[in-house]
Amino acid sequence: MQRKFQAIYDLIAREIQAEKMEAGQLLPSENELTERFETSRETVRKALQLLSQNGYIQKLQGKGSVVLEQNKLPLPVSGLTSFKELARSMSQTVETQVLALKQKLAEGYIQEVLQCEKGTPVWELHRLRKLDGEAVIYDKDLLLAACAPALTEAIARDSIYDYLEQDVGLSISYARKEVVVEEAGSADAEVMDMGGYQQLAVVRSAVYLEDTTLFQYTESKHRPDKFRFVDFARRTK
Repeated sequence: MQRKFQAIYDLIAREIQAEKMEAGQLLPSENELTERFETSRETVRKALQLLSQNGYIQKLQGKGSVVLEQNKLPLPVSGLTSFKELARSMSQTVETQVLALKQKLAEGYIQEVLQCEKGTPVWELHRLRKLDGEAVIYDKDLLLAACAPALTEAIARDSIYDYLEQDVGLSISYARKEVVVEEAGSADAEVMDMGGYQQLAVVRSAVYLEDTTLFQYTESKHRPDKFRFVDFARRTK
């Protein structure tokens, strides 16, 4: 016999899939769900927890549970895709805003993540990625200046990878990535449209050239209701 919380989960999940509840809409309160399904609050909470784990809802502090967009944009984890390349597959209006572009000499943290000598010239670049006018990605890049000697804001708004591969003649080869979920900081909230969310999906990438030179380190923060991270895996024996 199916457990009660599983039956509640299945019903609400089907309603969300059928768009009977739209993305951004608040679910009924726990008390209302308890009355609707004639069950205990503990059972309702188990169903809500399962809905949250499977990406149907997000709990917002002080507000309740909000329905998440089910048609999230897929972001490849294993591939090396520029935002410009990704934007070609999007139906939304996309825009890149350059917040900061400056050159500095590597030391401390920068020297550590780029694994370069102290005093190495490095570009520091901050960009916002907007979908339909909403700032939902915040990128912070560090690049070896020797690899991008003529980097400009116009290039940063368009595609750095196009510039490096077509103009500079570099071969971008592979990356080491880490994906984590972190609490949004005050600096993130100042520039991003958080939509009430308190956490961000953060992708940290160390990107290498064909000759194994580590030339870029990126920290990319994503609002969780807009994206899903996808990968291809093959079982090996």
